[in-house]
Parts: sequence; structure tokens; C-alpha cells
Amino acid sequence: MTQAPHGVMAEFKTPDALLAAVRAAKRAGYTRLDAYSPFPLPDLAGELGVRTTVVPWIAFVAGLIGAGLQYTAQYWMNAIDYPLNVGGRPLDSWPAFIPATLIVAILWAGAATLIGLLLILRLPRLHHPVFAVHGFERASNDRFFLCILGDDPLFEDGETRGFLEAQTPMMVREVPACG
Repeated sequence: MTQAPHGVMAEFKTPDALLAAVRAAKRAGYTRLDAYSPFPLPDLAGELGVRTTVVPWIAFVAGLIGAGLQYTAQYWMNAIDYPLNVGGRPLDSWPAFIPATLIVAILWAGAATLIGLLLILRLPRLHHPVFAVHGFERASNDRFFLCILGDDPLFEDGETRGFLEAQTPMMVREVPACG
């Protein structure tokens, strides 16, 4: 019994060729696509439907929680738990609490962003099926790759390979399944 492939991958020399292939695949009805590039391509992210709207919200909410906890802790310590009236200043001296509150808000936002991105991207990923494709290491140097995943509703190994070959790539290879 042979295992179904993870997908079929095409290698392109330029970012424009990759973008054209992604657009053609979208027009052909393929929905489960993955693209690899040595540098960010904003047009490509839009074509693939990548949305990053949740990350700023993670940072914002975590920053608010951190700021709230820090301000509350300072208030509790200075006004309720151990009040010291030094020089007639008010116990709730909010201007003195602001610098530490901002620093903690930034710390919490940064930490939550890191943890959130690791969870969203499912990192660290020690192995991925595309790593087994010959020549894929050039994705971090000077090549651009498009992979049509095997779980795409339109995926048929021969037809998908033929579609990718029609996009005039440098090479088309099958991505073996994990395990």
C-alpha cells in the first residue's frame, strides 16, 4: 500500500513566475497552496489569503492585562498593604506608577506575541515533508517554490503535476508524505 503524497512542488527562478503560478492555480480552483520564498512577497501573501490580523490583537490584549496587573500591584502595595505617607504625597500617586506600568505592558505584549506566533505557526517544527524534496534548501537562497497540497479537493497526482508543468517551472517534484 503506497501512501498518498504530501503534494506536488514546482520550482521557479523569479518571484514573478511564482506569483503568476499561484494566480493560475487559484483560477484553476486549487485552494490548498503553499509557497516558499527567500524573502517576503506581499502580493503573494495576499494571493494565498494569509491574514495576520490576530497577532496585533494578541499583543494588545496581553499589554492591557500586563499593564492592569502592574498598576493594580503598585496601587495595592502603596495604598493598601503598606501605606507610607512621605512628604504629604497621595498614596495613589498614579504619575509615579506610569513608567513601570508601560514597561510591563510592553514586556507582556512582546512575550505574548512570541508565544502566540509559535503556537499559530506550530513552531518549532523539526521536520516537514518539503524538506525531503531535492533542491528545496535553495528556498532560503534564490529559488521560489509552489506546493499544491495533497489534501486539496482537486488534487490528482498526474493532473496536478501536468498543471504545474504547464506553468513553465524549472522543475516539478513530488513531495513525499511524512512517516
